[in-house]
Amino acid sequence: MNEQTNRNRIIIKTSIIGIVANAILAGFKAVIGTATNSIAIVMDALNNLSDALSSIITIVGTRLAGKAPDRHHPLGHGRYEDLTAMVIAVIVLYAGITAFQESVKNILSPETPSYSNVSLIIVGAAVAVKLLLGRYVKSVGTKINSESLIASGSDALFDSIISISTLVAAGIYIVSGVSLEAYLGALIAVFIIKAGIDMLRENISKILGERADSRLTKEIKDTILEIDGISGAYDLLLHSYGPNTVIGEVHIEVPDTFTAATIDDMTRQIQEKVYNKYGIAIATVGVYSMNTTDDKALRIKSDITRLVMSEEFVLQMHGFYLDEEKMLMLFDIIVDFDAPDRMQVRDNILNKIKSKYPEYEVKITLDLDISD
Repeated sequence: MNEQTNRNRIIIKTSIIGIVANAILAGFKAVIGTATNSIAIVMDALNNLSDALSSIITIVGTRLAGKAPDRHHPLGHGRYEDLTAMVIAVIVLYAGITAFQESVKNILSPETPSYSNVSLIIVGAAVAVKLLLGRYVKSVGTKINSESLIASGSDALFDSIISISTLVAAGIYIVSGVSLEAYLGALIAVFIIKAGIDMLRENISKILGERADSRLTKEIKDTILEIDGISGAYDLLLHSYGPNTVIGEVHIEVPDTFTAATIDDMTRQIQEKVYNKYGIAIATVGVYSMNTTDDKALRIKSDITRLVMSEEFVLQMHGFYLDEEKMLMLFDIIVDFDAPDRMQVRDNILNKIKSKYPEYEVKITLDLDISD
């Protein structure tokens, strides 16, 4: 059994446990809520049903994400998991909005609840079950990097908070005769709505494409620099197509004396080392040629580097090459996204260099700050 298949089995098994537990809890709470005339307990039962639905959606998403690559989707279907987590976030948001609406209705038209010891014991037991279930599902999701399970676990923990508020409201009513469950329900619903919005925002951000983890990109670049002859690693870009499918591209800087055969060997070493260590497939390796035999080029590079790096908002300069035969100067710069006008920064640098080295044609590529 390969790693991906085992991961999918764990997700489905965990989701089935969630479905069974939530279905049982929903049944008990629906009966108790109806018998005690408690809107909070009835809403709690509906939340359990939404959790069961979340687990079903997780299973469907996992099945779809596990489909083999095909002609139309050669990198697989792993992003279905992100879409699944997004759907669950919408369910959490809907559950929060519904709970808030029902709580407001109960505030405007209150109904007197009638709690029994049995009903409170069952709700208390349900709180314990939901807490354990939520922590278990979320921990499994974190362990195997499943956003769907993490979202489902978070949803279960939110539901346990609702159940706790129900118990608190019941205690206050029994002691003082004041019914606050509708107000507590409204307050908790606000927190659930906020959590749903946060989950939705996080998943949309992932689908749009986020900046890769700083520690990971630095480690990958360091691994590449371990290969003899490579002087720099730049422009590392990682594309995620699911939890275990990441495609990368990078530029390396090598001496201008290297042959195509040498660079080909380096490229293969990069691909092998990065995949074996991080499970990331480097699909593209771009090459910057570095002047090594021309002292004049090295002096000019040093001077240009000082000039470029003195410009505000410039984070990095790389890929410098001076072609004396064509009287051509080439290099890339990375300008901070906080710059008011990134293109203007580039133009300022270009004008300064042309003023100091008018005999050269200068080409500056404005790179994006895509990784650390």
